[in-house]
Amino acid sequence: MSVEDLLKNCEGFEWDQGNDQKNWDLHEVKKTEAEQVFFNQPLIVFDTYSQNDDKRFLALGTTNSGRLLTIVFTIRKKKFIRVISARDMSRKERKAYESQD
Repeated sequence: MSVEDLLKNCEGFEWDQGNDQKNWDLHEVKKTEAEQVFFNQPLIVFDTYSQNDDKRFLALGTTNSGRLLTIVFTIRKKKFIRVISARDMSRKERKAYESQD
């Protein structure tokens, strides 16, 4: 199953309070901003690696206000997107993202 198919089958988001707070403390990314990335285009998703039976993905996307974010996430119970990390894109990531427009 492709990443796109996995995302289409997701019903919502599952948040870990520690990750939510960490994303704010380290990168000033709100939970709502991280979620917006999954609803805006273009959204670029890479299948990255597995850790303890959790498949990790990296998403490059934009918030409703145009902020470019990098999101590391996993999919729980085949239904929920669980954001692990959210931060501003690096210069290299921005270049890759903008070349997809």
